[in-house]
Amino acid sequence: MYNNLLKMNKIISFGFKTFLILVSVQLANSVHAQKFEGGVMAGLCASQVAGDTYSGYNKAGIFAGGYVSLNTNDRTALRLELDYIQKGSHKNSNPDIEDYDTYDMRLGYVEMPLLLRKRYGQKIVAEGGPAMSFLIHSYEAINKAEIIGGVPFKKQNLSIIAGVSYLLNDRISVGMRTDNSLFSIRDKRVTGDIWRFWGYGQFNDVLVLNLSYKL
Repeated sequence: MYNNLLKMNKIISFGFKTFLILVSVQLANSVHAQKFEGGVMAGLCASQVAGDTYSGYNKAGIFAGGYVSLNTNDRTALRLELDYIQKGSHKNSNPDIEDYDTYDMRLGYVEMPLLLRKRYGQKIVAEGGPAMSFLIHSYEAINKAEIIGGVPFKKQNLSIIAGVSYLLNDRISVGMRTDNSLFSIRDKRVTGDIWRFWGYGQFNDVLVLNLSYKL
């Protein structure tokens, strides 16, 4: 089953990259029609890893990136982003119940979301779509001692994003989104992992609060 999941991941990755190329061509062709917009984003993350035997969005992180948006009509747009996002898991000790262990997982990704955005009324924008993630750094420790030789993290993954934004004015908006991985973040199964969609594993779940500025 694991080999089948790897093959599925590669197929989805190839399809996603091909789709990105096609969208990029469309965005380039739209320059003369002046239908495109661009901007920058920054914010904070709260994350957890489903299947690590801990619970709660206890890992804080940062989020930053930029986007190009193609307006398909007055209320709908297709947005391509390039973001840096910190994910992972964190557990503090709790001496009150004689729990003295700490845990820390820090994962940094470059992420490429492709989002369909639709405006409702004058101020509310809903968004959703897939995102391809590429792991650029990782760190895992128990009781502040780095784990060496543990189960490796996958170098790429696919996530699903859903969110909503509120337009403060013509250029600035504040948004909240969820970012949840569809495949396990590990190369192999680990103790305590869970089932999600089509296999067991550990999965990133992230809440992102962001501020966006249209250039």
